[in-house]
Amino acid sequence: MRVLFVGINPGIRSAETGHHFAGYSNRFWKLLYDSRLVPEPISTKDDARLPEWGFGITNLIPRATPGIDTLRPDEYAAGARVLRRKVRRWRPDVVAFVGVTLYRVVFAKRPSESIGLGLQIEELEGARVFVLPNPSGRNANYSYQEMLAAFRGLRTWLKHV
Repeated sequence: MRVLFVGINPGIRSAETGHHFAGYSNRFWKLLYDSRLVPEPISTKDDARLPEWGFGITNLIPRATPGIDTLRPDEYAAGARVLRRKVRRWRPDVVAFVGVTLYRVVFAKRPSESIGLGLQIEELEGARVFVLPNPSGRNANYSYQEMLAAFRGLRTWLKHV
């Protein structure tokens, strides 16, 4: 596995459909194609195909919610332990956190700390760490072009490892 994409938790639509990043306004799948991480347009229903390109996908917390406001600290802690086990088992080259908030939680970063997108100095169980913006339509922090630049940055990094 080259990249393990990690989301915070499934949204309601993802839980209903059984597929990752299934929200109507979520741009994850479009970003994978537009950044050329995958060679063809794919959708949420194609999530089982990600291993064809060396990718895996998981969530930190399995409980579905409409947002992250109701997630509890104990769920984050338990999810981080499980994620570490997954990374040791699957041994990806890079763990791509899909969301700055998720990265902050896993690495105990203070809200005042500025977090840049892209490759980070930390490693997780021997894997490099990359931060991507959350592609949810609710994320007003980044434009589509900024999101695309981050996903392209991951593609560029993968070419050099």
